[in-house]
Amino acid sequence: MTVAVETGVWQLDAAASTVALRHKTMWGLVTVKGTFAAVGGQGEVQPDGSATGTLTLDAATLDTKNKKRDEHLRSADFFDTANHPEITFAVRSAKAGAGDTVEVSGQLTVRGISRPQTLTASLAGADADALTLDTEFTVDRAEFGLGWNQLGMIRGLTTVAATLRFVRTAA
Repeated sequence: MTVAVETGVWQLDAAASTVALRHKTMWGLVTVKGTFAAVGGQGEVQPDGSATGTLTLDAATLDTKNKKRDEHLRSADFFDTANHPEITFAVRSAKAGAGDTVEVSGQLTVRGISRPQTLTASLAGADADALTLDTEFTVDRAEFGLGWNQLGMIRGLTTVAATLRFVRTAA
């Protein structure tokens, strides 16, 4: 099912979108899961079918269901939300891939540090007025200055999973 997506500006439907992360801690024995409560963004589809855009997360809204841990994640040891309130992904290129996939490349910025990020998303649904993308990819938190690791408890990559629903804006 290859679906042609309408050209124009698409706005993220925050109420129908989720961005979550998970990371093994306690020497790989416990998986910490969290969801960002505040996400925003938009994109523009060009006549050739390619797209650009930006996704923004309010770093202070990460909820892992543990208040003390969430406060620590907001501190300078991790996201440093007082100085870096947003996590952004600036999409430089999004193009249709094989089947229902979309190949996405851009810049991920966390704690003011930007790194290139590529990922593959799947087009979970699309019509003339809305489209939904699902993706899952990994990030090395140390590349973004998130190096706190008391007693070596936190190892490996962080997995980011997102379901993003966009609605077409009026021309």
